[in-house]
Amino acid sequence: MQVISSSLSPNTEAEDVFEALRVLTNPATWQQGNAISQVEQWFADYLGVGTAVSFDSGRSALRALLQAFEIGDGDEVLLQAFTCVAVPNSVRWAGATPAYVDIDKSFNIDPKDLEKKITKQSKAIIVQHTFGFPAEMDAILAIAKKNKLIVIEDCAHSLGATYLPAGKAGKGKKVGTLGDAAFFSFGRDKVVSSVWGGIATINAKCQMPNAKRKLKEVQNALSYPSSAWIAQQLFHPIAFSVILPTYNLLIGKVMLEAFKRMRLLSVPNPPFLFPRRYPNALAQLLLKQLAKLERYNVTRRGVASYYQKELQNETLDNGAIYLRYAMLIDDPLQMIRQAKRRGVILGNWYHNCIDPTGVDFKSVGYKQGSCPRAEETAAHIVNLPTLITEGEAREVICIVTG
Repeated sequence: MQVISSSLSPNTEAEDVFEALRVLTNPATWQQGNAISQVEQWFADYLGVGTAVSFDSGRSALRALLQAFEIGDGDEVLLQAFTCVAVPNSVRWAGATPAYVDIDKSFNIDPKDLEKKITKQSKAIIVQHTFGFPAEMDAILAIAKKNKLIVIEDCAHSLGATYLPAGKAGKGKKVGTLGDAAFFSFGRDKVVSSVWGGIATINAKCQMPNAKRKLKEVQNALSYPSSAWIAQQLFHPIAFSVILPTYNLLIGKVMLEAFKRMRLLSVPNPPFLFPRRYPNALAQLLLKQLAKLERYNVTRRGVASYYQKELQNETLDNGAIYLRYAMLIDDPLQMIRQAKRRGVILGNWYHNCIDPTGVDFKSVGYKQGSCPRAEETAAHIVNLPTLITEGEAREVICIVTG
């Protein structure tokens, strides 16, 4: 049986492998080409925003947005604890200071704690829609308006999700269209994947028209990644087409480690990545993935609904996409080890309140004890895969329910 996983390139399908092989044999199209503008136009049309600009990663897109809004030295950027270190690092790389806010029961930024953490230096809020579950945007936007703060939505987990305010009728609004700006990630385990990549968007309603021009200027000042780096990313879906089916037979694990040691595969979260442009080769991969977005999200919602029923959890938010389905348990490490022995790799976003384990809290400006709910959640979180079949979901439930 193929390994069931939320992290080992769960989006990779046969056509993605064939596309990677096709592009790999045509190096003339690796850096520049029409696919880049097609991806940017797709986001502009899908979200109904005026500006969509691509970069090599979500963190680069966030940093570019901060630069476009002239956020830097002396400014504070509010963001939630219970996040990836890439977010505060992007704030720091822009020259600003991250200020951490606790989370609510949806694993998103808590509007009540947000209001308490605002200072005279606060200039922007980064709103993370964790696991594809929209944050409480009405309250957050009201606080931002009152305090004249820029709102940047972190949609790395949430492409395709819609915000449906409680007690209000209507279809809802797509996440990424509610604040002033947003950024998306196309990492190997995100909603859609080109192994690396990201995009920054600025909404038409944004009251800072110069930001749109500056965002494009930031992109234009960057160079494309090297051909060697691009080839490494193109090899990723090809490698995993062999690794995943044989992972539980040990062969796949050996190949994965061998490819890493040979540097044929890149690491998912390097300590520093200088911002670069989004290469045409990866944009070609992404176009295949974007065509499958709705199918992927329908599957995720269906599996999450099954988990909710079997685990007797609270009613699902209909606008969420559930990139992963989160559970809080007493001993997540034991559960993860037990599941791995049975061929299921459960996720651990975020088992450190500024993830991953080993992050120096002092270096990223986090004061331990300042966000107790985030710290408590990180100690007990485990996440279940959602882009899987009904039979695989039953296997996952058998494991987590004992």
